[in-house]
Amino acid sequence: MQVAGVDVYMSHPVLALGSTDWLPILSLEQQPAVACDTHVAVRVQAQVRLIRVRIFIQPFDQGVVPDETFTDVFDGPLALPGGRLVVGDVMGESRFVKLLGNPGRRRIRVAVDQPGRGAGAIDICIGDVLD
Repeated sequence: MQVAGVDVYMSHPVLALGSTDWLPILSLEQQPAVACDTHVAVRVQAQVRLIRVRIFIQPFDQGVVPDETFTDVFDGPLALPGGRLVVGDVMGESRFVKLLGNPGRRRIRVAVDQPGRGAGAIDICIGDVLD
């Protein structure tokens, strides 16, 4: 089920998502995305168009569902100690915060429309609390 959607203008080609904690330095190099325990950094198309971000929570069988043509760039656990997911640019100029509920590690899957060249659309799928 889709629980949020936002269009973000990016002045920098890296979108970050994850915990409300301080964003660590993550080096993308040539990869479409990299992650640590609390955040995922995704290469996006900066200063070209708005980046469409949709957030889904399982089950995915109701209403709008994640786009199956997108390519997964991250699939794993992220620690969300505040129970919130933050999405925004790494420069801190824009951000969107979604309260998910209970704090803890959750399985997160991030899929993009154009991996490697810079995404214009991102689907974030959030699973149940793992611990």
